[in-house]
Amino acid sequence: MEVNISNSSIIACICEGGAETAIINLLLDNDMLIFSRNQLLEEEVLPRTPVKDFEKRYLRREYDGKITILRIIDSRSEKFNLSKAYRCQVDIINVITAPEIEILVIVSKGKYDDYCRSSIKKPSDYCKSELKIKNVKSPNFISKYFSEPSFLVDSIKEYHRVHKQKKDEASIYDLLKNKQ
Repeated sequence: MEVNISNSSIIACICEGGAETAIINLLLDNDMLIFSRNQLLEEEVLPRTPVKDFEKRYLRREYDGKITILRIIDSRSEKFNLSKAYRCQVDIINVITAPEIEILVIVSKGKYDDYCRSSIKKPSDYCKSELKIKNVKSPNFISKYFSEPSFLVDSIKEYHRVHKQKKDEASIYDLLKNKQ
């Protein structure tokens, strides 16, 4: 899915967990996304919070334009139901990391086919049992493991190549500046 974000967009980038946040921060800090840190609310990636708290903290302010909410999540069914008063102020883009962001570690090790053939459903469980990585969900582990940004981008691109994303669904690949 093509994601279009203009250079003047105000973005609330909300990440589901620490691993997702670490990946987005790494990509932002290395200018590899179609938006920059200075476009972000408070110039940082935001943790997932209840919708009402998000509205109270961020949407009661006055902005020059619409806010684009990028939700980096692994659940396709998770809703973000804004109050009617705020719906016209935002555009929401769900960026799906299903089954889990840890799939990028599996792909980076060339184990995607093995994972798919295994009976283990969750990538984090596969990483723990088959790859012997106990702290795969840790932001610190993810930051160190993908400390070379091009290695992370290569893993994202490879996952995009081998995994069939739904047509109407955005992935982290769709946020990359250079897809070639």
